[in-house]
Amino acid sequence: MRASRLVSLLLLLQTRGRMTAQELADALEVSVRTVYRDVEALGASGVPVYAERGPAGGYRLLDGYRTRLTGMTSVEAQALVLAGVPGPAAELGLGSALAAAELKVRAALPAELADRGDRIRHRFHLDAPTWFREPEPTPHLAALADAVWADRRVRVRYRRWRAPREVTRDLAPLGLVLKAGRWYLVAAVDGDVRTYRVGAILDLSVLDEPAERPDGFDLARCWQEHADRYERGVYRAEATVRMTAAALEYMPFVFPSAMSRAARAAAGEPDADGWLLTTVPIESIKHGHTELLKLGAEVEVLAPAELRERFTATAHRLATLYPAAEA
Repeated sequence: MRASRLVSLLLLLQTRGRMTAQELADALEVSVRTVYRDVEALGASGVPVYAERGPAGGYRLLDGYRTRLTGMTSVEAQALVLAGVPGPAAELGLGSALAAAELKVRAALPAELADRGDRIRHRFHLDAPTWFREPEPTPHLAALADAVWADRRVRVRYRRWRAPREVTRDLAPLGLVLKAGRWYLVAAVDGDVRTYRVGAILDLSVLDEPAERPDGFDLARCWQEHADRYERGVYRAEATVRMTAAALEYMPFVFPSAMSRAARAAAGEPDADGWLLTTVPIESIKHGHTELLKLGAEVEVLAPAELRERFTATAHRLATLYPAAEA
């Protein structure tokens, strides 16, 4: 623990220049007395650190002294700074580790590029969650990440959409995936690889049993295959509709991408009034009704008959609520 702190102290002085004992203590989350001892230890080990007296004084390294991360180029260091994701790292219990890594990355940059990390951070920002979605609580994420890293089996109690709503399973965790602000666990169970939403886990315990990984398992490829199957499997029906060209252009802003993409691909040419014929994939009659209502009077459902009947009933109810104004 102390060795890591000494390295952090050295890198702070290297990247920030002169710092007071109090500033170092605040950055390292230790007491000023501990900083004094650590500075003495660095000096005793041959690091040229010295103190400047007076109101503007503090500790600094001898001009020209630098320590570097072996084998890392400045371009690689800049890429790591750009790839930093503080929110997810903190959720995984790696917030302090990420901060330490960023400090080392900055120290790896040559003097003329020392400010590049700050320049990147001030110009690029990654906001992973989608719009209008609150972060999903994941109280067991850090423990799950430890189990993934240590290849230990876990026992989870989680909530699912079908009955029985709460079930308990022993899983061999294989990896964690962050998708659109939500965490998913990829795990082996009963000889199969399945995906679980981490936010649905109600209770978790790490077992004293090794988690065996399937031969040749590739997390990224496995997740992509899962995502492809999900998109293909979730839309089990389709609706034939007439809609305006304006509605077709509006779809990507209010519809899931798979629905708007398919509708645009199947669309015919607009007629003289700007209406066109196309098909839209839907999960169910209820889902199609909910989604297509977003287009209001810019869409007419032609089939299936059950969906058209539901729109007819909705139109009559709306007409009752909003009767035409008398002339």
